[in-house]
Amino acid sequence: MELAELTALLTPEGLRLLDATGGIRTTDEAAAAVSRLRAAGHSPELVAAVVGQARLRVKAEAKFGEFAERMLFTRAGLEQATRLSVAARHAVRFRDAGFSRVADLGCGIGGDALGLAALGLEVEAVEADEVTAAIAAYNLAPFGRQVRVHHARAEQFDSPSVDAVWLDPARRTPGHTETTRVGAAEWSPPLEWVFHLAERTPAGIKLGPAFDRALLPPRAEAQWISVDGSTIELVVWTRSLARPGVHRAALVVRGDAAHELTAAADTADEPVRPLGAYVHEPDGAVIRARLIGDVARRLEAGMLAPGIAYLTGDAALTSPFVSTFKVRERLPADVKGLSKALRERGIGTLEIKKRGVDVDPAVLRTKLKLSGSGSATLLLTRVGNTRLALLADRVS
Repeated sequence: MELAELTALLTPEGLRLLDATGGIRTTDEAAAAVSRLRAAGHSPELVAAVVGQARLRVKAEAKFGEFAERMLFTRAGLEQATRLSVAARHAVRFRDAGFSRVADLGCGIGGDALGLAALGLEVEAVEADEVTAAIAAYNLAPFGRQVRVHHARAEQFDSPSVDAVWLDPARRTPGHTETTRVGAAEWSPPLEWVFHLAERTPAGIKLGPAFDRALLPPRAEAQWISVDGSTIELVVWTRSLARPGVHRAALVVRGDAAHELTAAADTADEPVRPLGAYVHEPDGAVIRARLIGDVARRLEAGMLAPGIAYLTGDAALTSPFVSTFKVRERLPADVKGLSKALRERGIGTLEIKKRGVDVDPAVLRTKLKLSGSGSATLLLTRVGNTRLALLADRVS
């Protein structure tokens, strides 16, 4: 969204038109809406803004639920925004630490500030981009004076005026639509400045889950977070926001349930052992936090192969930190033999999972020419130079 479109939208007429348009889910619906609104005499800027927002509100439902229908977005801002359920969990940590006034530096469209404000904290929300700051101000307006939005760079904010800070440095090129990732030296604010501030002020720092672990502050708590099987972020907590004795954490959220694994440091893996009755795939947050060994010991399991994040064992155990599969049998690993074996077993619906092998599951599924009423999971991996194809069933 450009400034001219936002200016046209932020009027009583524009907002009423947006609410009346409702959600737009397909390209055909968008084209029809453009034709209808232009025929009614609305300006090109207003039509573009309304149709764009109507589409983004639909996409935003996954992150913001019912709140999405009363919010504004940019495409880039929505992609980078924290899910409201996760933002609420972050906010609880600030509240439980006894803080009442928090600065959200790099607030984007206001997702994390929403979580903070909803718990009664005062928020100073700071955003460098003018359009995004205006959208954040609209999204946070229901909180009145409890939240103040500033159009400024994070480096310009007077951080001693607050109890703690939340930092979400921009890790992509500027823009409201298509953006690309940039290196840490080009982040806004720069990573060095972010970590320096976090040494002096209690802070939560949102980073990508693949952030270089060698750059993590040694005294901080690093918490990797996954939601419904997707590892979405790493949060670095400093000073009094970091839990005593915790330097590695994996928070696994599935639906409304959350489970967390914590440790003082990376944990040692269990030794490799032969294939057992069960194979366990650790959640991505557990893998990123390097806490696979702790999970393996709880499951009485070991590594299936060195350097590959599959566990195996004979104990009929599972946990929220893994997906567990009961092995039916080992099948041929070549496409021709695998296809024949699956047809003989009547497998027509096949989930394909792989680690340590160069396989495109979508391409492989086509080559297998599946047929039949049966269903199963195919685990593809390797032990040394030997490829494994394991037919298995998911364990609840």
